[in-house]
Formats: sequence, structure tokens, C-alpha cells
Amino acid sequence: MLSAKSSLLIIDTSTSYLSLGLYQNNHTHSLYEAVGTKQSELILPSIRQLLHQHQITLSNLHAIVYAQGPGAFTGLRIGLGVATGLALPNHLPLIGIPCLDAVAALKPGKSCVLAATDARMNELFFAWYNTLNHTRLSDYQVGPAGSISLPAGQDKGIGVGNAFGLSIDLPVAGEDLMPTAEIYAQLAISGRYQLTDAAHASLHYVRNKIALTATEQAARRVRH
Repeated sequence: MLSAKSSLLIIDTSTSYLSLGLYQNNHTHSLYEAVGTKQSELILPSIRQLLHQHQITLSNLHAIVYAQGPGAFTGLRIGLGVATGLALPNHLPLIGIPCLDAVAALKPGKSCVLAATDARMNELFFAWYNTLNHTRLSDYQVGPAGSISLPAGQDKGIGVGNAFGLSIDLPVAGEDLMPTAEIYAQLAISGRYQLTDAAHASLHYVRNKIALTATEQAARRVRH
């Protein structure tokens, strides 16, 4: 089990940002940069720079933490590929943190939180949480904003995630915030997520379709 004394490398490539972190001595050194499609080009040099800057080697780490999804399909695969590629030769365990769990953690101590992020194609990734007792109130889902409603038994809530920076209507008011490596580190050492080996590391995909066809794109342009 990880603890506050553990040393961790954190990798989140679930969005167009490259988000990396090095957790040691109860502190997270973070890198959070908008890189667009250059994640695969920049991730390894950035990790090497982060480790060198703080004078730690991969062999000194206790685990590698990675963003498990849902999120950008290509980005998630890049992150997991790098995480497993670094973990295997250094005999390091991995710990996957669901992206929406990390988003919800930005609103601690709340009974009803909507974590919602941009899934492109006019859809959102979303889930409902009770962050008072660290439970999820719904499945991880993907769909249009109009498909989202308050969980049964809840009459109000708050939201968080980059979906709240879009021009859409959602059932609760929220803040356009996204987690950095510090949040992933906090969740990793919480004891609520399992360590795994590289061979069994997995991603959360909630969407089978990752792009619109040319016909669908043309139809959407006509409608708008």
C-alpha cells in the first residue's frame, strides 16, 4: 500500500494537456502544459527532465500513477504505453486513477457532485459522486448534455470539470476546473485504488466510437 512517504511518478494524458508530476516527501512537483497533439513527442523528455530536476531515478520510485480514463482515446493510450514501458524494466507497480474521480475530488466534502468533461462530438464524459464518503452515485457515462439528470433522491448538486467551460446547459452550476498531478497523487495514496502490474493495467473506455464520419461531420455543419 502506498503512503504519504511514497515516491510516485504521475502521468495524465487524458486531455490536450500534458500533465505530469513527481510526488515525494508529501509534495507534488507538477508540469501542466497545453501540447495539443505533441504528447507522444514531449512526454518522455519531460519525464526525464522532471526526474533529473528533482534528483530521483525511476528505480527510486514506489509506483507510477496514470490517468485511466475516460478521456481522449489516443492520449490515454500514450499515457498507459509510457507508464507500462517505464514500469516493466524497473519492476514498478502501477496504479490507475479514473479521470472523473480526479475531477470530482476537486470538490471535496459534497453530497452530490457532477464531474463532467468534454468528450468532443457534442458529448460529455460524466459521473455523479458523493465526495463526503468517497462514493460514486452513477456509472461512468458518455452522452449529450441533455441526457444528464440529477441522481435519484437528489434535488441539488454542484459541478466541476471542463464541460462547465462550454456553452451548454447542465442540471447543476459548476466550475471549469481540471485536476493536476497533485490530485492524482492524493487519490493514489488514499488507499482506495489498487496497485497492479504492467501486464494487468487497463483503461476505462465508455465510448466505442472515437470520431464522426465525414457524412456525420457534414450533416452537423448543415445543422449549425
